[in-house]
Formats: sequence, structure tokens, C-alpha cells
Amino acid sequence: MPIVRTSPVMRSLVLLGLAAGVLAAPDARAQFSGVRRARPTVAPQPLTRTDPVTFTADRVEYDRDNAIVSASGNVEAWQNDNVLKADKITFDRNTNVAAASGHVVMLQPDGQVLFSDYAELTEGLRDGVLKGMRAILAENGKLVANGARRTEGAINELSRVVYSTCNLCTTDPSKPPLWQIRARSGVQDGQNKKIEYRDAVLDIYGVPVAYFPYFWHADPSVKRASGFLVPQFGQASRLGTFLSVPYFWAIDDVSDATITPTLSSQQYGNLNTQYRRRFNDGTLDIDAGFGRDLGKIEADIFARGRFAYDDTWRYGFDIDRATSSRYLRDYRVNNRADVLTSRVFLEGFGTGAYTKLDSIAYQGLVDSIRQNRLPYVLPRYEYSFFGEPDALGGRLSFDTQNFNVLRQIGTNTQRTAATLNWQRPFAGSFGEVYGLTLQADAAAYSATSLDQNPNYARNGSTELARAQPQVAIDVRWPLVRDGWGTQLIEPRAQIIAGPNTGGGRNQRVPNEDSLDFEFTDQNLFSLNRFPGLDRLEGGVRANVALHLNWTVGGAQVDGLVGESFRSHKDDTFPVGSGLENRASDIVTRTTVSPAPWLDLTGRTRLDHRNANVRFADAIGSAGTPLLRVSGGYIYSAVNPYFLYDTPTIPASYFRHRNESTVSASTQFDKYRASAYVRRDLDLAKFSSAGVRATYEDECFIFDVSYNKRYTPLNGDNGATSILFQLTFKTVGQFGVNRI
Repeated sequence: MPIVRTSPVMRSLVLLGLAAGVLAAPDARAQFSGVRRARPTVAPQPLTRTDPVTFTADRVEYDRDNAIVSASGNVEAWQNDNVLKADKITFDRNTNVAAASGHVVMLQPDGQVLFSDYAELTEGLRDGVLKGMRAILAENGKLVANGARRTEGAINELSRVVYSTCNLCTTDPSKPPLWQIRARSGVQDGQNKKIEYRDAVLDIYGVPVAYFPYFWHADPSVKRASGFLVPQFGQASRLGTFLSVPYFWAIDDVSDATITPTLSSQQYGNLNTQYRRRFNDGTLDIDAGFGRDLGKIEADIFARGRFAYDDTWRYGFDIDRATSSRYLRDYRVNNRADVLTSRVFLEGFGTGAYTKLDSIAYQGLVDSIRQNRLPYVLPRYEYSFFGEPDALGGRLSFDTQNFNVLRQIGTNTQRTAATLNWQRPFAGSFGEVYGLTLQADAAAYSATSLDQNPNYARNGSTELARAQPQVAIDVRWPLVRDGWGTQLIEPRAQIIAGPNTGGGRNQRVPNEDSLDFEFTDQNLFSLNRFPGLDRLEGGVRANVALHLNWTVGGAQVDGLVGESFRSHKDDTFPVGSGLENRASDIVTRTTVSPAPWLDLTGRTRLDHRNANVRFADAIGSAGTPLLRVSGGYIYSAVNPYFLYDTPTIPASYFRHRNESTVSASTQFDKYRASAYVRRDLDLAKFSSAGVRATYEDECFIFDVSYNKRYTPLNGDNGATSILFQLTFKTVGQFGVNRI
């Protein structure tokens, strides 16, 4: 039988030969009952040639003539954190060989457990041979060999070795596992933490499917080990046939890199490198690559840095750049992004306070975004403070946002702005809840090219300052009734007063932070419904709503309907926003959750004159993990994305957004599956669709996914991707991509 090395066990039982008179006692367990292996409180200690060995046994006999010590009956010996158990251990003092037989078990400090039918150990149990070795490794790894030979307590040479992480069939353990690696010989290298095989065969349910003259993988206990990762190969419409062979380099304990060359039949090739490093005060991640695409040298870089100066201050950067969107799409680095954003920042955290200084640059990746019209923010500063309750029972807050925005073509804006807010809640004697808010907004501007995008004002430049104070009184009266659940009727009203806005005033004020706007129930009671301060809502106005809730056990129905009224029309709001008239559109929200298996939420905005739907957003899901169905729907009568592209409101602004999404998922036992479809209802065309199925058990993952994009992007006619992947846990992944 070929002999192989095995894992460390225990130092030889030299102490068995010492104090022979004591060891000859009929029950050594009684003599040493107070000696037991303590749980380690420090790092596990390996076998040594000098440290003593402690043992217990039911019986110990000493043959003085032949110098042989025999311990039998629940024998347990240990040195440091290494343990050897057997039915019987015989130590020959002439040869220094310890022979263990009967249920031999060896426990190592790293958690590995070895079983053997018979073992002969020497050199302090650092060397030896084992017959019928079985090992339980980390991550459910299992290693079996006919024989094993161990050298220096670290190298195990194996004969007729089998490795797998699959559990055997409980009803028929003789059945082959889902997968296993069989090899004529192997080496378990404890020093370099890897397992090597010679003449290896991969079996699937006992059927050979692949042969490897030489194969190795990291020990299951290792999370990071240098070496080649599983290659990817496939077919892509722009690359042709391609092959990627990644190499993982564990540089040291705090850094690593993955280097991936890609060869293709149509685009020459690409080299990508992912580098990661952890510092005492932060992290650095860099993903960069270069290659030839359509005859040109192309490149990209995506870098992230996050660092903490102390408990208060943090700084970092994001760098996302590429030579072209075509390169990213062809090599699948980031083919779904419309804009890449790069920034550097410094931020601080305090008690009730936050501050941030950053600079931002954008890069457009699609034809509809012109790079020379994108802004550079150099720099932006913001500060926020929220105070403790004062002597009057109110809270004071302060916010400031300041920036310098530059464009090659378009408005250049410098702004400093601040908001001072004081809020005081009150409770009435009949359960009503009042709120008083005092707020002042102020800003100063200096702008050039104001007559270009995104403002298209009449004047070309401006320098101005403005301030707007406001006062608001809010009252809610929650009326609650118990009986057959809990019913809540809560009317709410708010009155806000401030100077009028709109008209020619806005023509002189640049707009950088209030371009994206949607009126819903979420901002019905906001003092300013715009997301920023470049556009302010003013005048005298009243907001009213009725909130209803019915809760029975874990089921509930919750709804709200509301509207806003103002004393004068305000052209600050664009046409179709729902706030351009004195009476606003009617906003609603409804949530229905009758049971854990059903959840529905819908929002609408209705024209106050004829109840026509101008905005709708709904999402819902129903079912259990066995079958869960979800759906989403969004409709908008206008599309603000096109509002700031031209001096006048373009026809595309009134193009409806009308889209629905349906998805389903299932999960049972070891199987998972999901599917989705997204459709543009106005165009009567699908936008995208996909399906994914996964099988996963303790040792194996099979995953297949299909995705199709129907909408064109940068001149293409859509795209299809297929990913087929097999994962043999602790060994590697095998997959095919097709795009």
C-alpha cells in the first residue's frame, strides 16, 4: 500500500515510560483524573519536540523486559491544542514508535479532524503512517485516502485520495455523492495551505466527466490564496469567441489583486486588474483595464477610497472614468450606466451636526448626454445642525449648501445659501396636535451664461441675493375607535404664509438643484416642494388631507387623500406638475396589507377639474416563498427629463411615461427560480425580460440566467446575455457567458 503523510496528531507518549511505578497502576485515569485539556485562550499551538504530553487511559501496562508501554481503554493524549484518541496506544521505547489502533481520532488546532483504522507515529508524533485515513476539513470538506504518510507535522502524502464537500445519502451511504475528485495520489500541504492531485478525475454522480493530469485547490480553511481562478469562455456579439483567465494574487495579509487577461477573436483583447488594500484607517479598491476595441486603444478605471482620520472626520474619493461607452459595453465592465461620477470629499460627524466638502465631475456615456453640457462642481460645501429642545420647547436647525458649478456650454453658477428653521409642537386638550414652524431661506448668486442650458433665461448673467421668511401652522386631530380592530380618522390642515414667488423673479435666479420635481403625498405638507433652494414656493397657501387607517390584528388598510390651495397662481411650477394653478391636483396614497402574503401600495395624482390621472405609481406582491408574484406600474403625463434641454418646452416633455413590471419567484428545498418582464405600455413594446434558476446544496451550486434588453442603447438594437455557471464549493466555478 502506498504510504502518505497525515496531519499532526500528538507528541509521542514519552511520558508513558517515565515514573514506571505510577504508570503500572491498574487505573491510570484515577491517578490523573485532575488533568484535562483546557480550552485555548490564545492562538492554537502546534506540535513540538520538547513540550510534554499529557494523557489519560483506563489501563496502563509496562513491559520492562521489552521496554513497551501499553495504554488501553479510552486513551486520550494531548499536547498544546493537539489531541489523539484511540482504543489502544502502544509505545516502543526502543524505536520511539507509538502505534494507535481502534477508533483512532486526531484533532488539530485548526479544527481539522482525522480518523484512521491504524496509525504508527514517531518523532513526537510529527511523522508517521496511517491506514484508511478519513479527514473532516473546514467548510464541510471531506478527504479520504487508502493510506497517508506525514512528515514534519505539515505535509501529508496521500494514496488513492478522494475529496468532496457533499454529504452522503442518508438512506444509502454507498451511493456516490453529487460530485467528487478522485486521484491516484495527492499531497495535503499544511504549510502552503493547498491540496494537490495527480491523475485526478472529476465525477458527477459517480460518472467521470473531466480528467486533470495535475490539479490543485486551496485548503478549505483558507479564504485567500494565490493562484489561477476558473477561466470564463463564451461568445459575444462584439467580441466573438473570447477566453478570460483570471489570476488571484494574495499579495499580503492586507492586499490582493485579480489580474484577468481576455483574448477575443474580433477585438484583440483586454487586460483588467482589480486591486484591493486595507489600511488601519480605511480601504482602497481599484478596478482598471485597457485593451483594443474596434482598432483603438481603450481604457477604464473605477477606484474607491474611504479613510477615517479620527472618530469625527472621514475623507475619500470615487474615480469613474472610461474612454468610451462602447468599450465598457463590449467588455461588460459597466454597460448599464448613463453617466459616470467622480468625486473627492471630506466629511465630519458631530452631535446633531454634519458637514461635507466635495468636488464632483461627470462623464456622459450615452449619445443623448453631451459631455460639454455636463457640470463640474468645484467645490460644494454643506453643513447641517439640529439642536436640542430649547427653553420654549422648540428645536432650532440650520442648513447651508454652497457650490460652484462650471460648464463648457451652459450656465456657470456660484451660490451660497442657508436655511434657518425653528419648530415647536403643541398638544391640545381634545387630542389635537399642533405644530408651529418658523423658517427663513436666503441665498446669494453670481452666474454667467444664464441664457444657456439648463436655465435659458432672458439675461446672460446675474448677481443677486434673496431671502424668504415663512411661517406655518399645522394641526392634526387623530380620532381613534377600538372595536373590531382599531379605526383611525385623522384630518390634517396646514396654513403657510410667505412672500409671493414666481414671475420674472425666477428668470434671474439660476436653477441647479431644483430640476427634478414630482408632486405626491410625500411632499404635500412640505414648506418647499422643490428638492433644493434655487426654486422656492411662496405666497399664502393651505394644505389639507384626510388620513384613514383600519388595523385588525396584523392586517391593515391605510389611506390618505389631500390637496393644496394657494391665494395666487405661481408660475414657478412647470406646466403639468399639478401645482401650476390655485387649486392643486389631488394626491392619494393607499396601502393594503390584509395578510403577510399580500402587500399593495398605490399613489396617484388626479386633475382637480376632471379627475384624470396625471401620475400613478403602484407596487404590490402576493404569495409565500413557495410562489411570490410582484408587480409594479408607473405612469406620468409629463417627462421632466426633457424640460431643460431647449429654451421652450419641447413636445417630448408631454410624452407619457407608462411602464409596467411583473416578476415571480419561487423557493423550495434546494431550488430557487425567478422571472421578470418590463413593458412600455405606450409603445406596446417590451423593455427587458429575464429568467434565473438556481440549485444549491451543501457542496454544489448550479445557476443559469437569461436576460434580454429590447431597447436600443448607443446605436445597438438591444442585447441578450446568458450566464451558465457551476460552483463546486471550496474548489471553484465553471461558467459560460454569452452576450
